[in-house]
Amino acid sequence: MNILSQIRDRFRPALANLTEGVDPLLEMIRPSQDASFGDYQANCAMPLGKQLGLPPREVAQRLIDGLNVDDFCDPPEIAGPGFINLRLKSDWLIAQLVAALSDTRLGVDTTDSPDVVVIDYSSPNVAKPMHVGHIRSTVIGDCLARVLRHLGHQVIGDNHLGDWGTQFGMIIYGYKHFVEDAAYQENPVMELSRLYQRVNRLIEFHAGKRNLPLRDQKVAQLEEQVDTQLSVCRDADEKQKKKQEKVLRKLQSQLAQTRKERDGLAEKLSQVTTDPELLRVAEEHQDIGEAVLQETVRLHAGDETNLALWNEFLPKCREEIQRVYERLDIHFDVEYGESFYHEQLAQVVDQFLESGLARESEGAICVFLEDWDAPMIIRKKDGAYLYATTDLATIRYRMDTWQPDLMLYVVDHRQSEHFSKLFTAAASWVESEVEFRHIGFGTVLGRDGRPYRTRSGDTVGLENLLDEAVAKAHAVVVDNDQRKPEPEMSEEERMQVARVVGHGAIKYADLSHNRTSDYEFDTDKMLALEGNTATYLQYSYARVQSIFRRAEVDARRQSQQVTTFDLGHAAERALALQLLRFSEALEEVLVDFRPNQLTDYLFKLAQMYSVFFEHCPVLKAETDGLRHSRLALSDLTSRTMQQGLALLGIEVVERM
Repeated sequence: MNILSQIRDRFRPALANLTEGVDPLLEMIRPSQDASFGDYQANCAMPLGKQLGLPPREVAQRLIDGLNVDDFCDPPEIAGPGFINLRLKSDWLIAQLVAALSDTRLGVDTTDSPDVVVIDYSSPNVAKPMHVGHIRSTVIGDCLARVLRHLGHQVIGDNHLGDWGTQFGMIIYGYKHFVEDAAYQENPVMELSRLYQRVNRLIEFHAGKRNLPLRDQKVAQLEEQVDTQLSVCRDADEKQKKKQEKVLRKLQSQLAQTRKERDGLAEKLSQVTTDPELLRVAEEHQDIGEAVLQETVRLHAGDETNLALWNEFLPKCREEIQRVYERLDIHFDVEYGESFYHEQLAQVVDQFLESGLARESEGAICVFLEDWDAPMIIRKKDGAYLYATTDLATIRYRMDTWQPDLMLYVVDHRQSEHFSKLFTAAASWVESEVEFRHIGFGTVLGRDGRPYRTRSGDTVGLENLLDEAVAKAHAVVVDNDQRKPEPEMSEEERMQVARVVGHGAIKYADLSHNRTSDYEFDTDKMLALEGNTATYLQYSYARVQSIFRRAEVDARRQSQQVTTFDLGHAAERALALQLLRFSEALEEVLVDFRPNQLTDYLFKLAQMYSVFFEHCPVLKAETDGLRHSRLALSDLTSRTMQQGLALLGIEVVERM
């Protein structure tokens, strides 16, 4: 039961009597920020008053006159310039709490109009181990899938694996020229990753050698333009000075950025030129970029040798990735890689040509889109297909197989242009009402504010981060347990707690940030027992379990048989209201597909329980009735916390 939705539904006819566009006004009905002003507040009278040319308080009164909320709210009140304050009736609140006690879904209803939703998430290139950059897509997509399913939607989680592209041409070339047999036998995926990195570095080196003179030339040109513009600014009159200074600042910014790019390129080149062995290899493989493309072409053409190597490498790479998924409790409904769609690509291009959606341009097949200067290429002039072609084939397959209402792509925000073009082209092609959404996200940063990497500049492996978080959590668990007069946990239980806490810390740290923002990866902060962390929430859950362990009777069973609640203390009422807002939080996640709406809710719930615990004794309550009421509130809190964390993909433990 979603209280906010219920209130908005009651306001709808009252607003419809005054205006036509009610939906934006309904969005202005929100939970109150200050409990002294009630539980919910409608702020729509002010803009509506301006629209109607009436005083906002008069508009507010008209809304109240047409509002029917007597069955669950006290009489609405008008405050200030026209705010409408609503306070839920205590007996109605109590009735909802009693119903939630016996409800395995804790009062959260499923939708009356379920959608079929395909979520494309995680999607690593399988030619190399998963790294820190994969954490965001993986846990955000998993959380959205869990919440959508919980609310009654049909979800197909699709891990669109990169198992067929140039990266395999790179490791095939690397295997043929640079493999160390002993290393490959001992740890094949690590050796394949090394080969990928070596080939990639050599390709970048030769590309850098060609591009560095061009960058130097561009720097010189910009330096000359800046000098010229400085003279223009000095000679400009007052009327032109600001305009010319703006031009100067733009040129200076371009110069600084170009210098930075030139210096970064020079640094990459020096890493090879200062390494005699690597430089020798680079000189022996000067055409490596083209050679890798040819290895890829041979693979796609079914070359016996390359296909055999691909079939040998792929299972080993998949096992490595699957181990990480199992640690993180990540599951998919389907895992169709790029290779699955390879035979369908020619047909995609033919259909675009036949329908007039694509045409030839300089030998390539291009889709020209309104509002875009550059077209979307779906077949290069050499006959090679691109990611866009595979993505279109994927859309067609998903439409034919599941007929989805919505497709979500949980992919780095830097791919926004690609998806904008893809969705525009697909909308003209599939002739369906399906909605496409790119769920973009920011970057994981190190403490230096740059993308998180190792000291050598390599991207940090995801499994190493999980190991680090678990090790740190284990140290804390052992220390806390040993401080007690009698340690309570076996080493097996300590490791289990460390695993749950460590993995949960990494997931929660990601999900608790607005997905479009960058965030700093810091395991010490993630594992903190204070603040908005998974550890704090898991501890809140464990605290409730300790209450029930200390009770002299089966307090949990008794609490679930409670038929009324005592909400006399402000902390009790605040906690009760927050518990009943669980459904609102889940619906809020889906407004713009932001998991941090759920983490914010759970953090606030934990904070409210802490205040309740401090001011409202549970086991030592003054009366049996009050004790049972507070035990029931504690039970509901722990169950809501457990369910909420589960929807984030995070486990709980009975003690910490």
